[in-house]
Amino acid sequence: MQNLGHDRKRILVIKLGALGDVIQALGPMAAIRRHHAGDHITVLTTEPFRALIAAAGVADEVIVDARPRFADFGKWLALRRTLRAGNYARVYDLQTSDRSSSYFRLFWPGPKPEWSGIAAGCSHRHANPKRDFMHTVERQAEQLAVAGIEDVALSDLGPIVNDISHLKLPPRYCLIAPGGAEHRLAKRWPRDRYRDLIRKLDGTGICPVVCGTASERPLAEALIEGSITAMNIAGETSLIDLVTAAKRAIFAVGNDNGTMHIAAYAGIPSIVLYSHASDPALCAQRGAGVTILRHQSLQELGVEEVYAALPISGGS
Repeated sequence: MQNLGHDRKRILVIKLGALGDVIQALGPMAAIRRHHAGDHITVLTTEPFRALIAAAGVADEVIVDARPRFADFGKWLALRRTLRAGNYARVYDLQTSDRSSSYFRLFWPGPKPEWSGIAAGCSHRHANPKRDFMHTVERQAEQLAVAGIEDVALSDLGPIVNDISHLKLPPRYCLIAPGGAEHRLAKRWPRDRYRDLIRKLDGTGICPVVCGTASERPLAEALIEGSITAMNIAGETSLIDLVTAAKRAIFAVGNDNGTMHIAAYAGIPSIVLYSHASDPALCAQRGAGVTILRHQSLQELGVEEVYAALPISGGS
């Protein structure tokens, strides 16, 4: 293990997922970095977010959690060895799930690090009984305040940048983010509405660029069918690519998903479509340019209402 010197402490931050939550946690991670300016910061995350967190400059080291299954004792023992070998003076659990809280118990019988989170018996427990009714941003800021960190700003995507010339994006484009969790279809605006919106954008001089995961590429291809200018980059971007593309876009439109958190923190106008399936009071994208359009069902949200909210000629 690296010799850090007598006064340099080892600090661990836990943030496993999902994308929107990781993006929102970059602000708290940066606050932890500032608070522990002379210490060694390690972030424990899952593989999809390793490179993104490393590029954000909030840690000295990023390690990957294999998320062992309940009965996979070998992997649990390996995780326990990794955590205990870290010699961490303090752990900031920004996941605060049952899984991440259980990692506190892996230090039994000790010595245990100082721990910021919700694990029973931890040193800096966020015990607010209303924490589950707080927006993620305020909840994590309050959690860090309990641990002595007061200056928690919104996430800054400025350090995250990549060469995206391979995408061949035009000078003027917007991002369309029609995807989301497959098991939560109520969070998705109907695909025929996205298709109609893309066709309306054809004549504006702003190229609609549909983004998403590789599994969403067929959806994106269906949405741009019949369009004159639209592009499909679903499955062609890393998360760092996506952040870079968002920074250069004129605006973004999409469901309540991780991509729209990226767009909001990238500082571009972001029109986010909400149904009853998610509550903006708890999870809304943050940023000066965020517009929330919410209906009980997204079936009730028409193309004209969305188009009117766009920052283009004929929009608001």
